[in-house]
Amino acid sequence: MAFKKFIQTLIISLAITFPAILSAQVEVTARATAEVIVAINAVEGAILNFGRFSPEDGGGEIRVLPDGTRTSSGSVVLGGGLYNPATFYITGQPEYTVAITLPSAPILLTNTLNGRTMEVHNWTSAPSLDAEVTLSTTGNLNLNLGATLQVGDISENPVGIYSGTYVVTFSYN
Repeated sequence: MAFKKFIQTLIISLAITFPAILSAQVEVTARATAEVIVAINAVEGAILNFGRFSPEDGGGEIRVLPDGTRTSSGSVVLGGGLYNPATFYITGQPEYTVAITLPSAPILLTNTLNGRTMEVHNWTSAPSLDAEVTLSTTGNLNLNLGATLQVGDISENPVGIYSGTYVVTFSYN
């Protein structure tokens, strides 16, 4: 009888001391969080400009590098005037990595007077996309974009202004 009384007292003591242990279920209030970050934004600061040139008899290529260097090959003679890589200003969440997608195929520049075209290909950028690209501690990044312009001879690419568009995509990784 004393043993039975001891067991009853022990069970009551445990029930008071550890009520969750003896319950068939238990509730826990947990927490969840979410953080909205700054939307990524990009603007074109400068257009890709291959500048003035003459294709002469055989044509060739004009290359504008991301650092602003311009070279030619073939019979292309470079002229004066302005030329420059494209520049994009990207803003977003500080220190986040950014995926940048350059055109995957050549694009065409078209002469609006006669419909003749020249092809732009071999896109390159600074910073290089071979490594991870990260926004600065202030959430900024400047990207310079260069490419190669394929030029035909003077009969294929007569005098005029050639223009076209292309798409560059910026997104968070």
